[in-house]
Amino acid sequence: MSGPELSELPDGSEQLGPCVLTLRRRALQAGELSDVTSFSDGFLIKFLRARDFDVELSLKILLNYQRWRRDSPEISRCLSPSSVLGLLNASYHAVLPQRDHTGSRVLIYRIGQWNPKDWSAIQVFRVSLMTSEVISMETDTQRRGLKAIFDLQGWSLGHALQVNPSLARKISAVLSDSFPLKVRGIHLVNEPMFFRPVFAMIRPFLPEKIRQRIHMHGADFQETLSDFFSPHVLPPEYGGEGPGIEEACQDWTNQLLQSEDLLQQIANHATGDVTITPDDCLISEEEQCTEQLSEG
Repeated sequence: MSGPELSELPDGSEQLGPCVLTLRRRALQAGELSDVTSFSDGFLIKFLRARDFDVELSLKILLNYQRWRRDSPEISRCLSPSSVLGLLNASYHAVLPQRDHTGSRVLIYRIGQWNPKDWSAIQVFRVSLMTSEVISMETDTQRRGLKAIFDLQGWSLGHALQVNPSLARKISAVLSDSFPLKVRGIHLVNEPMFFRPVFAMIRPFLPEKIRQRIHMHGADFQETLSDFFSPHVLPPEYGGEGPGIEEACQDWTNQLLQSEDLLQQIANHATGDVTITPDDCLISEEEQCTEQLSEG
């Protein structure tokens, strides 16, 4: 049975067992994970589906994920949605309720809603990481991946000054081989001319397969986005017929808040291996991330 065929099987299928056992053995033998004693099946299957059950590639992304968490504590150790509630309530980010025609999750980031005087690039990046952790637990998303739309209307010098080479490298790592999600497409809309220096800083760190999936639509994006997304998927503000962007942002904010306990467990666990799912999470009003870690 091929890797894509294995990916279509449910988590509990016996046919997945040999790959899960092999990946667990290889991961536990890795010197840099010497303090880890176990991995759950569900955790390993995320990485196997991310690379169509190629154990070698799955091991690579798992180890990269652990390195990324270790080397980026200023981001990975604080995954509290309530700590960035002001940014979320500004309708900065949404995961759309409808998947695209390939089954991919569709994410929208609205840069103009991010006030760089109030929120650092590190905090903004945490929002993306929180969403990635939550949707990576969805079986359909493990199989079909995600597509992201970045609306750059309102991009300013204040935004640009927040993105340094170190952060650019960390962003590119998550987009390529350091997170168990398949990035199927990145779409930039309303991109101004002075965004290009920032993009030029990120681009060299991206593998060729990701570069080929980046599409720049400019100000006339509503016409060209329709070449990639069906009308029922996108909000009217982006040329579609789905729920409005404000509603979509608020719905996803609520989903993240409901996942607060899950995300805190991931942040506090050395490997990010937890046994609960987003449906098990309740909103935690008291547990917020107050520790500010330096960018290292």
